[in-house]
Amino acid sequence: ALAQGRIAVSDIRELEIEDLLGREAVAPRQELLDKAMRKKVVMVTGAGGSIGGELCRQILRNEPSTLILLDQNEFALYNIHAELQKLAELYRQEDLQIVPILCSVRDQDRMEHIMQSWRPHTLYHAAAYKHVPLVEHNAVEGIKNNVMGTLVTARAANKCGVSNFVLISTDKAVRPTNVMGASKRLAEMVLQALAAESTSDRMRTNFSMVRFGNVLGSSGSVVPLFRQQIKEGGPVTLTHP
Repeated sequence: ALAQGRIAVSDIRELEIEDLLGREAVAPRQELLDKAMRKKVVMVTGAGGSIGGELCRQILRNEPSTLILLDQNEFALYNIHAELQKLAELYRQEDLQIVPILCSVRDQDRMEHIMQSWRPHTLYHAAAYKHVPLVEHNAVEGIKNNVMGTLVTARAANKCGVSNFVLISTDKAVRPTNVMGASKRLAEMVLQALAAESTSDRMRTNFSMVRFGNVLGSSGSVVPLFRQQIKEGGPVTLTHP
């Protein structure tokens, strides 16, 4: 059609992730978002990752008083901080504090100090090693980061009076067949054990978790690969079990 002049190059647009979804996006409930974020201190661990970064972008739109970005990757933290500062200017949120903190979620003393200093109301724990083959080759580090990191962060949140703690988990935690999935299931069990103590006087945090499926467009996922292959004219590679 292009060669025959029926369409012009200007009619061709970039392939969007939504084009591959096959359904309408589900709209969030604004009253629930306001309750957790509006005019409150919100903290995101793993803020430099694809999921953590998108969480930060969505949180910023809901007008928190302070947004704390925590990551152990300096370059990723720098990038998301710079991006969010520009978004805050675009949305004219002059009073919003965006705080980048370089830290490992396994550092108990540092995590407690950060939460005692900033007193976050809601914490989204997205920090994790998630690439299945990589974690399979580095099982010890995967367990340390995904399990022990969750334990340290959740305990610090409870100790410092964080109201809401949300663990970002994965569908691979269901009957796990690999180290990454098993580590995320253990992380879920950590939260379940802490939530079971809800009747004690020490319990101040509402623990919850959400299992993500394959996230369209996240780093290491198949969609960015397909988009690049289509952009280059193919072929599109598929793996048959």
